[in-house]
Order: sequence, then C-alpha cells, then structure tokens
Amino acid sequence: MEKIQLLEECKDAKNIFISGHVRPDGDCIGSCLAMYLYLRKALPEAVVKVSLEEPSEVFRCIKGFDEIDGTYAVDGEVDVFIALDCEKSRLGEAEEIFANARKRINIDHHVSNERGCGDVNYIVAGSSSTAELVYELFDRQYMDAEIAKAVYIGIVHDTGIFNYSNTSPKTLRAAAELIEYGFDFTEVIDETFYEKTYTQNQLLGRALLESIMFMGGKCIVSVIDKKTLDFYNASSKDLEGVINQLRITKGVECAIFMYETGNLEYKVSLRSCKYVDVRKVAAFFGGGGHVRAAGCTINGTFYDAINNISKQIELQMKEYKEKNKKME
Repeated sequence: MEKIQLLEECKDAKNIFISGHVRPDGDCIGSCLAMYLYLRKALPEAVVKVSLEEPSEVFRCIKGFDEIDGTYAVDGEVDVFIALDCEKSRLGEAEEIFANARKRINIDHHVSNERGCGDVNYIVAGSSSTAELVYELFDRQYMDAEIAKAVYIGIVHDTGIFNYSNTSPKTLRAAAELIEYGFDFTEVIDETFYEKTYTQNQLLGRALLESIMFMGGKCIVSVIDKKTLDFYNASSKDLEGVINQLRITKGVECAIFMYETGNLEYKVSLRSCKYVDVRKVAAFFGGGGHVRAAGCTINGTFYDAINNISKQIELQMKEYKEKNKKME
C-alpha cells in the first residue's frame, strides 16, 4: 500500500484524536504515544488528544503516558481520528467517536484488517508492528529522542525483542536509526519487558508450576483462575510475560496461557515457535493476531477450551507435516 502524507492529511485539523485497541499492548501504546508526541510537535496549533483503556504502568517511561485519557471525553467535533494497530470494531469506547469524526485515518499491520477501516488507510500486513509503520510516515525533522523511544518500544514489544518471525531487515534498520537518537534502549527493554513486580513473579511461578505439557511435549498450557487473581489482588496486567516464558520451554512448538475473566469465560494467549500459525487457531474462535502470537476469548470449562484449541493446533501440525512430505 502506498504511503500516506500524514501531515498533509492533518494540516487543517483543529482537533485530532488518537486511539488504539482495547487492552492495549506495547505496540499499541508505543504507536499512540509516538503519534501524539509527533503531531503535537509538527502541528502545534492543533489540539491533539490520545485516549486508551488504562495502560500498564510499565510503559510510564514513555513521555506523554500521564496525558493518556481513559474517559474518552470529546470536546467539540473531531476533525481527524487516527486509529492505530486495529480496525474499528476493536476501538472499544472510541468506536463511536471514530464513526463521527470528519476524517478517519487507519494505520495497522494486522492481516485481519487488510483493507483498512478509515477514509485514509496505511495497512501493511507484512510489517513487524504498527510502530514501524508510523515511523515510516514521520518527517524526520520533527523526530527527537522521546518520539524515537516510543516507536522503539512499540517495535520491541511486537517483535519479542526482534525474536519473532515478523522481524525483517527493514525492522532492524529502523531500530538502528531509532537508537541513534540517544535514549537508553537497554533500560527501555528492561523496564517494559523483563522487570516484574513481586506479585507478577509469584503468578508466573504458579503458572509454571501448574503448567501441563501434552502432544508429546510439543504443546504446553497453563491457566490462572479468577480465585487466584483475587487472592493476589491482581489483574490481567500482572500476567504479562507468562505466555512468553511458557513458549521458550525446550521442545515446545506451541504455548497456551489462559486466565479466567468471568463464569466459564477465558482469555487465551497463543504463541508458537516455528510452524504453527496461531493466528488461524485464534481466528477459529473469533480472535486474531499474528502467525506466531495471537489471542482469543473462549467460553466453557478449562478442559473444554483446551480440547477445542488442541484440535485446531493438531490441524496446523498435520498441515505442516503434509506440506513437508510434498517437498521431499
């Protein structure tokens, strides 16, 4: 898809509204705050606002974090709405604002949103992250260390610190350019990716201790129920990183982590290492994501959920084996 002229599209706007998907992750938060900082600098006459569901505290190191509005309040008509890292149905409370905006810009890298949902779209399904895409659209004369840090955090989180298959030479070149702005990129990774609270470490420990390997050790699953979350006075934000730790278990191709969100309702995170397309698995249950990282919500008991997910993973494994046989 051809690049859009971002500043040209926004040049006459008095009110610009930026938002992303519900339960924002590192890419969503990094992209939204990078866009917010960039437009405030490039278009000082415009009123720029960023609204998201309450983001994780680990991203407080990004400038503008405290200016994120979780109320989705709108003061007057929105001239330009910029939807990042999602299509409109995942905007949550911001979807109505998006629908009523004079101009809607959609920037995303998810395959499920290949056509875009805005009046103006920049969708590149093969890109590592939405953060990489917004960086492509930024005029370098307005770049600075804080904007670069926000973009870098977005890229780092959606590539698993450049470990996922969506990392390309282009991604690494962008990362190299970004760190030249002088922020402490090692500290950023530690603060937003590795550093855990004591509660997070306790929950991670329980998840690992109670995990189960199956399919001959090719899959691993763990679950945290609502009773456990309540015992630790924890929320879903305290479970970040569990799925990635499960994924790196030796011999495992596919990792599944579930936590209870309601009566017989589970939020499911999926990760794979080499050949299982977890995006297809998640899509079967109405979810989505990427080839190596995806998620969905499933209703039923834990055992029902695992049985149903297992069937879809088995289909992926069978498809992979048949494909390899044909190539031999």
